[in-house]
Order: sequence, then C-alpha cells, then structure tokens
Amino acid sequence: MGILLFLTVLLVAACGLIYELIAGTIASYLVGDSVFQFSTVIGTYLFAMGIGSALSRYLGKGLVQRFIWIELMLGLVGGFSSAMLMLTFAFTQGFELVLYVLVVVMGVLVGLEIPLLMRIVQDRYTFRDVIAHVLTFDYLGALGASLLFPILLVPRLGLVRSALFFGLINAAVALWTTYLFARQLMEKRGLRLACVMVIAILSLGFAKAKQITITAEDNIYADEIIFARDTRYQHIVLTRFKDDLRLFLNSHLQFSSRDEYRYHESLVHPGLAAVPVPRNVLVLGGGDGLAVREILKYPQVEKITLVDLDPEMTKLFSTQPMLTDLNKKSLLDPRLQIINADAFPWVDKNTQSFDFIVIDFPDPTNYALGKLYTTAFYRAVARHLSAQGFLVVQSTSPMFARDSFWCIAETLRQAGLATFPYHVYVPSFGEWGFVLAGTHDYLPPKSVPAGLKFLSPEGIPLLFDFPPDMARLPMPANRLNTQVLVRTYEKDWQDISH
Repeated sequence: MGILLFLTVLLVAACGLIYELIAGTIASYLVGDSVFQFSTVIGTYLFAMGIGSALSRYLGKGLVQRFIWIELMLGLVGGFSSAMLMLTFAFTQGFELVLYVLVVVMGVLVGLEIPLLMRIVQDRYTFRDVIAHVLTFDYLGALGASLLFPILLVPRLGLVRSALFFGLINAAVALWTTYLFARQLMEKRGLRLACVMVIAILSLGFAKAKQITITAEDNIYADEIIFARDTRYQHIVLTRFKDDLRLFLNSHLQFSSRDEYRYHESLVHPGLAAVPVPRNVLVLGGGDGLAVREILKYPQVEKITLVDLDPEMTKLFSTQPMLTDLNKKSLLDPRLQIINADAFPWVDKNTQSFDFIVIDFPDPTNYALGKLYTTAFYRAVARHLSAQGFLVVQSTSPMFARDSFWCIAETLRQAGLATFPYHVYVPSFGEWGFVLAGTHDYLPPKSVPAGLKFLSPEGIPLLFDFPPDMARLPMPANRLNTQVLVRTYEKDWQDISH
C-alpha cells in the first residue's frame, strides 16, 4: 500500500510537470521568444496550482472519488493539450487564448491533486511523515520528468504523443486508485468504467497522433510535408512543391532549394574569395551543408570544421538523397569534420586558428540564439581568426528587420572588428543581409570560383551599397546580459506583420 501510494505521488508530479513543459515548448516553437513563453507559462501554471490548492479546502466528503475524477479530467485535458494547441495554431487566430486557458485548467487540476492525496492518507501516517513522504516523491517525480522530457520523450515520441502518454498515466493512476482505496468508495464499477473509457480515448489519440500532427502541419505549411521531426533542440520540417524543397526550423523558413544558391553564394564567396590563401575554414551553424558546398569550391582549402548543435540536422543532410543532391554530398567530404556541440562553449575552449569563419545561425528569435549574436561571442570567435582571415555573419533582413541588422553590425564593431555590411535579394526571403568582419581592410575579390549561378566579381562591390531605406541606423550593441537584439528582432517583425 505505502509503495503504491507514494508511486502515485511520483507519477502525478511527473505528469503535471510534463504538461507544463509541453505548453512552454509548443509556445516557443510556434510563437518564438522561449524565455518569455516559458516564463509566462510557468508563472501562470504555478499561479493556477495555487488556486487549485486553495480550492481543495472546499472539497469535503468523497475525497478519493473526487481525486479519481480530477485524474481523469487532467488525463484528458493534459493528454490532448499538445494536439489542441497545434490544431488551434493551424486553424484559428486564438492560439494564445487557448494556450493560457489550458495552462490555467491544468494548473488548477494539478494544484488539487497533492492536497487531496495528503488528506486521503492523513489517517495512515503522522502529519510529519505525510508532508515528508509526499513532498519527497513529488520532487522526485518532477526531477524524473525534467530529465525524460528533452532526452527521451521529445526526440522519441514527439510533443503530441508525449502529452497523450502522460494522459494515459493519469488515467492509469485513477484506475488503480479505485483498487488502492476500494474500501473508501461506494460506487467502484462506474468509476472503473469511466477510467477504462478515458484510457480508450487517450489510446485512440495516441494511435492517431501522427495524423493529428500531419493535419495541423499541413495547414501551417503551404506545401506537402515530406519530413517532420522533434529533436532535443528544435522542430525540423521539410516541405516539397514540385522541385522546390524548403527547410523550416521551429516554423521559420531556412531555405528554398529554388534560390538558396543566391543566399549561400553571397554568404561565402565575397569573404572567402578575398582571403589570399584559405587553408582552414570554420562553419558555425549551417548543418544543412550548403555553406560547406560553396567552401569546397576552393581547392586550396585543406580542412573545414562544421559545428552544429543538432546531430539530427547533420545526419538528415548527410543521408537523405534529395538533400545530399542539393548540398552535393558536402557533409561526406573527407576534408570536413562535423562536431555536434553548442558553438558558444566550443568556440571558447577551442584553440585553432581559421582563415575564414562562417556564422550561419537561425535568426535571433529567442535568447538561446541571441547569445550567439553578442559582443562576448564575437570577441571569442575573433580570437580564432588568422592574420589574413575574415568572418561573415548572416544578419537577417536590412529591409524588414532594419534595426536588427544594424544592431548586429554594431555588435561586431564593438567586439573590435572592422565591419563591411552587404545585402542580396533572395526571392524566398526578400532583401537579406550579411556582415563581413575582420581585423584589417577589405578589398572585393578579383575572381570567384567558376560555375557560380549568381555572383560575379563585377557584382560583388554592388552588394555593399545600401539604398536610403536600408541605410545604417544608430543601434546599441547586443550584449550577453541584456540581449537587446531579441526584443529588437521581435519588434521589427511585428511591425511588418501589422
């Protein structure tokens, strides 16, 4: 009895935390700004738990029966929470309203659980033992859930199935409570039937989770989805329309195969072709191998180091035939070393020198990415530049995110580098910007590798000319302790959408 009772506490605690993590993760995937989303979701959830705990005092007779119904309600609401959020985002404009309604409902139900359990078992243990045992297993359940969520659940089950799986656990807890406290229940058969029905509904949802995800994503993305996966770090989606492949990370477009050559030729060649003898090149981000494809057009390059956080990205672009055709199997080249690591600590610990460094991260939509656009990071990267070297940073759109673009340029300048901003038109994105930087002056190259589709030596100097509507603005640098860039970026794109 004692072991099963406290196992119940552990499981309900794990379920409660998982629902909280899923809500925060989906909000950060779909809306952006992970710090804001997780902070508001967690704050609202804890507030709702407080309300649930306060309401528990008004529950009198039939505590076991009430606990069972709470578990069943939580199993249904929490279990289908991920599916409801994805479908709401795909088909309505009310995502944030539904998000916080779900968070409040789940928080209230979770807040009711522990006080009710403590009251149910108070006759079996002393008050001191009840508090000690219940809180111990409550915290252990939270620890287990927080470890399982990023390591196993998200990459293996995905967000929809993870929520449904823990909904099933809530329902299973309700079912075994009908046996654990059978003597305290008047109507056991009806409760057990309700438990079985909820388990059946959640099991059906679990079996149909893939179809639910496909239905939601088909409406979020315009084209056919040919690949979708949740990894430990992001949500990867590939779409296809005729000969056009598109990559999305956390719902943000990364490239279109029809015009990505404009982006990647412009990212690499204005800087790399200006290095007299490039031998050793570093790529930070760029797990799709498209920047590496361009670098491999220089026969004098002897070694390329690619540092990308997500092993699923580099694996996908090393093995999927359509993608290896696009990147010309660049990730399989013997000159390339792939390192799956967080670029920030890797740059700090590494001691190598590089003749050219490509910094090709996703836009700074959250603080985890924003740290890779700070003076601290750029100073660390600059220490790896050889005397002849340059680095280049993808810097979002100087047209649609003008403040953000010039904030990145100013950040590089305040990191002690000479900066040379430029821009290019990419049909999938519109005007897109880059900042070339180094410790010495820049002269546009007189030649580029043969066979480029877009760039020419004559066209490169024109990229550095900005018309008045994209001209430099006075902006503060993005520093690690403030990260003004994340808020600036969010404001830039909100202004465009309005």
